[in-house]
Amino acid sequence: MVEQDPAPGDTGPGPVLVGVDDAHDQQIVVRHAAAEAARRGLPLHILHAVEWPLPAGAAEIYREVSAPQAQAAAVLAPFTAQAHAEHPGLNVVAEPFAGRPAAALVDRSARVSLVVVGHRGTGGFPRLPLGSVSWQVATHAECPVIVVRPGRTTARPPHRVVVGVDTADLPAEPLRFAFAEAALRGTELTLLGAGPRPQPSAAEPAAPAGEGREALDRTPGGLEDLATAWRHEYPNVTVTTRHVAGRPATALTEASHDAELVVVGSHGRTGVRRALLGSVSAEVLHTAACPVAVVPVRPAGD
Repeated sequence: MVEQDPAPGDTGPGPVLVGVDDAHDQQIVVRHAAAEAARRGLPLHILHAVEWPLPAGAAEIYREVSAPQAQAAAVLAPFTAQAHAEHPGLNVVAEPFAGRPAAALVDRSARVSLVVVGHRGTGGFPRLPLGSVSWQVATHAECPVIVVRPGRTTARPPHRVVVGVDTADLPAEPLRFAFAEAALRGTELTLLGAGPRPQPSAAEPAAPAGEGREALDRTPGGLEDLATAWRHEYPNVTVTTRHVAGRPATALTEASHDAELVVVGSHGRTGVRRALLGSVSAEVLHTAACPVAVVPVRPAGD
């Protein structure tokens, strides 16, 4: 099976890549990926990988087909038709692949702009551990990854993107992706911080009674200063800031119920250390009620 990479000399942004299995809920994952490709003006590549030889216990799933390429093509056909029907002008490419789904998607992530996967991410084999493929791709991909939880995705999600912000450790990559997503979607962007609330300065009154957990952090160098610093690059994005007293992962999960996308960063590491996605990002990836974008963060000095 031959991957269809950009033509030689093509230095433009890579396509949006979505990995699918043969589950009934994958139409929502493809719909999300097609919308991302359409709003970016990029091709959509749909990949289905079939392990060969088949793992133990999986043979009956594909008993009517004799070759991995035919198996993958059979799975991909309705998804490519769906994407063409919903976005008639979209360039859609089917990518059948013989091999491990996670490895295929991670390898392709170096040559695409965005990877989209479902939260189950089992590559078509329900007996594999829940979310094994999506977890590996979110942890190891070289480009941003959006993980879609089909069962919790609504037809009309709230019009808001939320990005988790730690002002003490602030990589630019998740912020830039969040601002760009909000601009592409025409949505409001919320910068969400969490943890112990800084004490107000003498020149700043304490938060009014009742504001409690959702009071804004307007301390010097805080979320408001950060928002101001980024507004010049994205002047059309409406930005709000919020600081929540509590655990960052819990705050982001709660915010996901009122958002269409939550953005978090990965550690951007390689090798064994990259397996540690980060406790906040990992928890949000498992518990958020809306799609989660995991954005690689390059280590300092790279």
